[in-house]
Amino acid sequence: MAKGPIEIPQLGAPTADTHAHLDMLDDPAGALERAALAGVPYVVTVVDATEAPQGTFDGLQSWLDEAATRLENWGIGEVKVPDVRIILGVHPHNAKDYTEEAQELMLRLSADDRVVGIGEIGLDFHYDHSPRDVQRDVFRVQLAAAHRCNLPAIVHLREAHADGLEILRDVGVPAGGLVIHCFTGDKELLGHFVELGAYISFAGPVTFKSAENIRAAAAVVPLDRLLVETDSPFMAPEPHRGKTNEPAWTVFTAARIAEVRGMATADLAQATYDNARRILSGRDA
Repeated sequence: MAKGPIEIPQLGAPTADTHAHLDMLDDPAGALERAALAGVPYVVTVVDATEAPQGTFDGLQSWLDEAATRLENWGIGEVKVPDVRIILGVHPHNAKDYTEEAQELMLRLSADDRVVGIGEIGLDFHYDHSPRDVQRDVFRVQLAAAHRCNLPAIVHLREAHADGLEILRDVGVPAGGLVIHCFTGDKELLGHFVELGAYISFAGPVTFKSAENIRAAAAVVPLDRLLVETDSPFMAPEPHRGKTNEPAWTVFTAARIAEVRGMATADLAQATYDNARRILSGRDA
């Protein structure tokens, strides 16, 4: 029997996709259009200083304009194009490419009013696309940059949490704050980051059938430290797992976490939206 279309959860309040890679999507404008219609009015997109970052800085306004035109064609007056902000850094995969020129470019672009964080930065010992000692050094340098820019650090850690915690404790959490992106650990690991004052962001994996440990962690994160994201185009949530992810699908993650926490979806959505606007506010704060 053929299955019907999958309905988008109606959360009853706005939420925010705090981590998306719009430049990796085939149609960023269409993704922003659908995000607006799904109730995701705030999107933070990631730019890597070693991967043609100017493309997003130069192209973002045209994506927004096209999304706005498409929304106008729907004739739904109250739906507006999402507010899109940028986080900028060098992914640990690219740490080997972190040169003085890349650092200068990152610092120069970070002065743009649309930039709200330094990221994603951190350590990835799963793929080891860059040597681990280089990853550690570059993580330290970029944390220092977040301190210098008075912006939050958005941190990627994969199979490297002990090293990441050591560096965070040594260099210190930036005054602008700390976000642990796409948290996939358990409650014990979660506690270490909460102690540091971090915001904890959950993506599609929290919806996966085998992810009980992640859901257990999502159930106990302090509500004022909870964020949701897609990491699109990667890791689409259930029931879209295996497909190209996009910001609109943040609502599936938010709805699942609300269920786990025994909360109304509107309350969960509004809290994550407010948290995103607070920590990822850039120089508006």
